[in-house]
Order: sequence, then structure tokens, then C-alpha cells
Amino acid sequence: MKAVVIDNYGSADELHEAEIVVPKIAEDEVLVEVKATSVNPIDVKIRQGLRKANFDWQFPVVLGWDLSGIIVQIGSKVADFQVGDAVFARPDTYQDARRGTYAEYAAVKEDKLVLKPENISFEKAAAIPLAGLTAWQVVVDRLKIKAGEKLLVQAGAGGVGMFAIQIAKYLGAYVTTTTSNKNRQLLLDLGADEVIDYHKNKITDLLSDYDAVFDTINAIDEGLAILKTSGRLVTIAGNPSEAQKQGHPSAEFWRLQANGKQLAQLGALVSQDRIKVIIDSTFDLTTEGLRAAHRLSESHHARGKIVIVPGNHDD
Repeated sequence: MKAVVIDNYGSADELHEAEIVVPKIAEDEVLVEVKATSVNPIDVKIRQGLRKANFDWQFPVVLGWDLSGIIVQIGSKVADFQVGDAVFARPDTYQDARRGTYAEYAAVKEDKLVLKPENISFEKAAAIPLAGLTAWQVVVDRLKIKAGEKLLVQAGAGGVGMFAIQIAKYLGAYVTTTTSNKNRQLLLDLGADEVIDYHKNKITDLLSDYDAVFDTINAIDEGLAILKTSGRLVTIAGNPSEAQKQGHPSAEFWRLQANGKQLAQLGALVSQDRIKVIIDSTFDLTTEGLRAAHRLSESHHARGKIVIVPGNHDD
């Protein structure tokens, strides 16, 4: 099958097309013909070699952490899905570095799979899993946002930030976010109550007495400074020091855990149009396509998700 791989750590130029073996599925897995996948910041960090300590993989490496597609094969113990089902997922992270989703086919464990609602395109479905689950787990499970609470979401125009704003609004929170002025109206349209242009203002000059902060940019000190004494902070970009935790012991780092049940809840909200999926751009599953997609991700100028579509896409 065709995939886009890296043979070394480095720039986007390391990404290139290759022919690799179709994954062999275990008895609790299915094989999915990938209709769409997406690019996430973690892909860029791994490609650059910044996550060697986390992922001790052998080259070639197939990146990619999201997918939507059609099941073409099922394992002997798979009970709730069948060949022909349209699904989406954030697959497990395999030690086999050739099982990423920048490929025509991918293996997924049954408990990570979700049936794709008919009114969600393959592109939008592939844009949900990693960013959406990260936002869900931070806002709902870690910060435990309640109606009426005040939440700051740093960098609201990113994939995670957009989901976080909408999930928090669904829960009844007052949501403030930061972005550049060009994204102001978009984030207001998604439900943000207050949008701060970080080019012009510091949050510490404008905000105080907040219940929670979702830090996506490693600005932990600034986030802690605006919290109530009982406030909570969760970061996906830094690691709170012991000194920082002295005033706010609940401050913590969080890493996404793949979860099919939570993804199904997100999919239902998207299907009901309670949460919108914003796609910045779509690229082909080619050398040129992935290189351009990674460069766009690195620029931090994308508004929403960057989606990759293989040539087998016929949605």
C-alpha cells in the first residue's frame, strides 16, 4: 500500500511516499481503508525528533493519529462492527512505527472505533479524534468545568482550542480565549464570550478570578496568575514545576488517552451541530501534499484542522 513516511528526523522534506506492507490485524482489530486523516502538532514534533524519549521507533516511520474510512476486514473477536461500516478513530499508538494513518490502510482496535454519522463527511470525521478527545478530556474530565464557571482557553484558533471552546460552552461555562485579531470573529461565532488579541494585550492585565485555565501554549505562569485560589489549570504543552504547584496543587500536564466511548459522544454532538468542525485546508496523501501540510502546521497560521485525503477517497 502507499504511505507517506520519514526515514530520518528533520524538516518537512523528510516526508516522502513509499510502498509498505498492509498491517496484519489482531483478533480484536479491524482494517480500515483510510478515506481521510489529519495533521496534528504532535506529528510535526515527532518528525523533528523532539519526542525520541517517548517513541523509540525504528525507521521508516509512518506518522498520523486520526482516521476516518471504511472497514475492509475484521478480526475474529470483533463483535460490534462489520465489513463496510464507515468509522472514525484515534487508533492506539503502536510500537510498530509503520502503523500510522498517513497510509491507505490502518489497523484499529475495536474499542477505539466509532461509527461515522451519515451527516458527517469523512474529512470532518478525521478532523475530530485527536484534537476533539484532547479537548474533551481536559475540559470535562480534568478541569471538570461546570455551568457558570469562567474558563480561559489559550490559543483558541488551533484544532484543540476550537473544540475546547465549544465543549465548555456546551457545558454552560463563560469562555475567554486568546488569538490574533484575524480569528476574532470566527471564535466568537464558535461561542467564545471574550476574545483577547495576544498581540495587543496580556491576559494578566485583563483577567482575574478565573475558575480554570486550559493551557495549550506553555504559558503556565500567566495562566496561574489569573486563577482563583481554588482554580484549576491543565496544560498540554508544558509541565508545571513544584514551585508553580505550591499555589495551585491541582495544576497538571495531560496527555490524550484514546477512548472510543468519549469519541462517540463527540461525534454525536457534531452530528447534532452542537459542535462545529473547522477545516483550514485539505491536502493529498502524496510527498508534496504532506510536506505542504506540515509546513502549514509549523507556521501556526492554520485556522482549525489540516486534513489529508488519500487517492482512494470517493466520498
